[in-house]
Amino acid sequence: MPKVDRRILKTQEALKTAILELMTEKSFDDITIQDLSDRANVSRGTIYLHYMDKYDLLDKLIQTHIEELRVRCAAAADLDFVTGSVIWTEYFESNYAFFSTMLASKGAPFFRTRFLEFLIEEFQDEVDNAQGKNEGLNKDLVVQFVASSYVGVVEWWFTNERPVTHIVLAEQLGGLLERICE
Repeated sequence: MPKVDRRILKTQEALKTAILELMTEKSFDDITIQDLSDRANVSRGTIYLHYMDKYDLLDKLIQTHIEELRVRCAAAADLDFVTGSVIWTEYFESNYAFFSTMLASKGAPFFRTRFLEFLIEEFQDEVDNAQGKNEGLNKDLVVQFVASSYVGVVEWWFTNERPVTHIVLAEQLGGLLERICE
């Protein structure tokens, strides 16, 4: 794998930080390339060397976080729901700026949709409708319920500026998932 130039990484990081900061100040639709250029202290041309437009920048930023959550899901595959949830909530906590901006602001509804789609995919194997508590229930309905609930709780946590610690959040979410998925 070729080594990436540190200047490129630094520029991309500056642009990712700039878009998050700007999204806390104004709607994503109102952010211009000039705003990004000014905030990241790079030329407009530099932005276009890395991204097609602001939508491409945001899409790549979202994709990075979704991929990291996917990696963490794989790492937690053999763990119980509470321990697995701790892995996720630690990531939410350490990336507070991103998640709070994406979930607590109205500026990026497409992140919420992507997050929900990701969770639906991840919960497919967790929901057992053949036996136990979910017997007789439509699996797609149960998966939609679990994923939507999870997004809603995480969104509530960020919107309310983390009213409980990420550990308490994980324990509560994990306990609820155990009730539904086991």
